[in-house]
Amino acid sequence: MPGNNYNCNPSTPRSRLERLLRERELRRSNRVLHPTEDGNRQAELLGNDNFLTEGENFGLSSEEDFPEGVAAAKAFADGCEWKEGRTPKQRLLVVANRLPVSAVRKGEDSWQLEMSVGGLVSALLGVKEFDARWIGWAGVNVPDSAGQKALTKALAEKRCIPVFLDEEIVHQYYNGYCNNILWPLFHYLGLPQEDRLATTRSFQSQFDAYKKANQMFADVVHKHYLDGDVVWCHDYHLMFLPKCLKEHNNKMKVGWFLHTPFPSSEIHRTLPSRSELLRSVLAADLVGFHTYDYARHFVSACTRILGLEGTPEGVEDQGKLTRVAAFPIGIDSDRFIRALELPQVQEHMKELKERFAGRKVMLGVDRLDMIKGIPQKILAFEKFLEENLNWRDKVVLLQIAVPTRTDVPECRIDLLTFTHYVHYTLLLVLIFVP
Repeated sequence: MPGNNYNCNPSTPRSRLERLLRERELRRSNRVLHPTEDGNRQAELLGNDNFLTEGENFGLSSEEDFPEGVAAAKAFADGCEWKEGRTPKQRLLVVANRLPVSAVRKGEDSWQLEMSVGGLVSALLGVKEFDARWIGWAGVNVPDSAGQKALTKALAEKRCIPVFLDEEIVHQYYNGYCNNILWPLFHYLGLPQEDRLATTRSFQSQFDAYKKANQMFADVVHKHYLDGDVVWCHDYHLMFLPKCLKEHNNKMKVGWFLHTPFPSSEIHRTLPSRSELLRSVLAADLVGFHTYDYARHFVSACTRILGLEGTPEGVEDQGKLTRVAAFPIGIDSDRFIRALELPQVQEHMKELKERFAGRKVMLGVDRLDMIKGIPQKILAFEKFLEENLNWRDKVVLLQIAVPTRTDVPECRIDLLTFTHYVHYTLLLVLIFVP
């Protein structure tokens, strides 16, 4: 049956931004007709918030019991139950979808490497207590052996090891399953519903590509693994990797850390591959999350969907215990503090102070995707100025937006078009970082 594109009312909003603007106009109309309706609606939403909260408490330790910042890496490695007497510099293989550098080809055997932008890179740059190697995709298709050899050599100087993915795998695995299926679901946005038959067909091909890509990462890990290494897998891109690694070497110490929320079991059970992904992650020795709530949701999903036993330490399956814990992760704060002393940074700070002299500056720094709430932030700023006229000449919203996932249409938002409909744009400054 055709999707909504063939059946929808012409006046129905076709995007999240259109829906936001439509709701904004409805709220303005309702404020005139029903002054207290907004308050009642807020109370209703708050009353229904329990849907997103799991009731069980499996005895997991609270997030205050775990180290913060880059010390999470040390706790993660310690959590793999290493024997006493390890070397001062434990070898750590960090495996993530992307390397901390991006590669730009300058010739047949010449490459330029640039630092990548992202939360995972910022967080792990501070891991200095280990002899670390980073395994991941360099963000570029390299079909020829000469180019692969030259790039491998260039990356080795940065202690990086590439995984070479072709364009079709990247399209199906990264743009498809990771960013069109897992990423929205883990942020409570749900699965695509436009055309269910087409979605089902593409889902299977994307899932197959996801498993194939994870096996390609595992093959590179096996090639560079040495006895005694700790393998630290990262994020929803590599949920299959712990299983792939353990099937090859059951004695390998494997950890997996998720850098996004993990949804409630009621949300996760809507994923067709829910059980397979959970069991793949449980192949790891230690599973880590940012917060206690995410860890609790994962344990709850394992008990409700897989029928396994949740314990204070994690999840037990036929005598095998997978430890589950919260490791609040931070950034290398010293690196940012040092940046404040750079001449170009000092000059830019001076320009900003002169430009916004006499005004309060509200600063936002976000990636340009739909879950960051940038349109909602702009609407809230507009509402604040509507209700507080005395602040109109005293405050400015400075929003820095970093483009991300530009290959995934569902993740793009058009802020320039959106701000056209919002009043007080003279008090809003948008800065797009390339």
